[in-house]
Amino acid sequence: MSSKVTRGQNAARAGQAELQDHSDRSRKFQTFEDLEVYRAARAFRKSMYAVARRLPDFEKYDLGGQIRRAAVSLTNNMAEGHGRFHYPDQMRFFLISRGSLEELVDDLNVCLNESYLPGKEVTELKEQARGVLILINGYLHHLRSRCATVRESDEADSELMAALDDLLFL
Repeated sequence: MSSKVTRGQNAARAGQAELQDHSDRSRKFQTFEDLEVYRAARAFRKSMYAVARRLPDFEKYDLGGQIRRAAVSLTNNMAEGHGRFHYPDQMRFFLISRGSLEELVDDLNVCLNESYLPGKEVTELKEQARGVLILINGYLHHLRSRCATVRESDEADSELMAALDDLLFL
């Protein structure tokens, strides 16, 4: 009888170990919300929304709307890119996010030139944007290295990959 109990306990332990292993693998999967680059971009988006709310009334629809659209584009493209299966597709969407980030930096220049924001605040926001840019470029580099290992022998997308390489390091 003790051998049955021991076998039953061993089976239970093996089942628990398998569940733990599955749980560990599940925790390693990341959604776009888990990405550090997304979290930083989301914080910057919130900051830029605050800027848009403080603009003069006559700018709330023009410049304010542009800021809101670019800020949403920044994080939406990260989310959509993360959901793509192929690395070149993911890279393309993160490049679009990077363009939206640069657009927001230019909007900050407009705010500075028109004295909508104090210079110190614009400088702080640009530093925040630079932090996001560094993370985007790092993630693009990560995707590019993953793409290279997956597609070393696939020449079908070589032109696309060359074009993406050119865009990564502008």
